Amino acid sequence: MSRTIKFTQAGGPEVLEFIETQVPAPGPHEVRIKVKAIGINRAESMWRNDKYIEPVKFPAGLGYEAAGIVDGWAWMSLILP
Repeated sequence: MSRTIKFTQAGGPEVLEFIETQVPAPGPHEVRIKVKAIGINRAESMWRNDKYIEPVKFPAGLGYEAAGIVDGWAWMSLILP
């Protein structure tokens, strides 16, 4: 299980929800990362408040910048194209 940050309406930090989600096994050419930290930048803050150039499509999530440890991969990920 993993915790994900989601929101279903525009607003401040009060609209953010932590949701438990199932983490699927990696597919071909994918790796799974056990995230240790995320960064929420100014653009994401503006997007959450619906003040960014790109409109929000709800439900939405935050934390696209992440650092962590690779903890799973598909065997095909190891084969170079």
